[in-house]
Amino acid sequence: MEPLFDDLTPADEPPAAGAPRRTPWWRNWKVMLPLWGAIGGLVWLGLYFNVDRSVIAGSVVAVGLISNAFAWLLGVIALVPVIGPIVVKVLSIGFIWLLNAVGYLVSYIAIRRGYSKDVLTYRGLTVAVIIGIVIGFVLGKLV
Repeated sequence: MEPLFDDLTPADEPPAAGAPRRTPWWRNWKVMLPLWGAIGGLVWLGLYFNVDRSVIAGSVVAVGLISNAFAWLLGVIALVPVIGPIVVKVLSIGFIWLLNAVGYLVSYIAIRRGYSKDVLTYRGLTVAVIIGIVIGFVLGKLV
């Protein structure tokens, strides 16, 4: 009977010289690219069959956190020359996350009170401000 993990060597035996190292599955693009394709396909199916959007979002967050898919996607974005690392740096700034979280909280409260049209305008302005901050940060780093 063949061992299940034939690529693993015992701890006391060093790997052979010149043997290729296997990358962990969460860093392997052959695993992560189909995973992101599956996530996108399942989101599309969920929206097509009118599944509750909070269930779809929760599923994507759960799968993304368990599989390190978000970190891999940020790594792919960081590979873009010059602008990629700057965009990743901006996306990881806590202020942007805090601004977006406060926007969602205020939106929730306003919708509950009947200000749906105002919330739409507010969220549009918030997205425009966040995009402006990102563009300003990128231009500031480049200049």
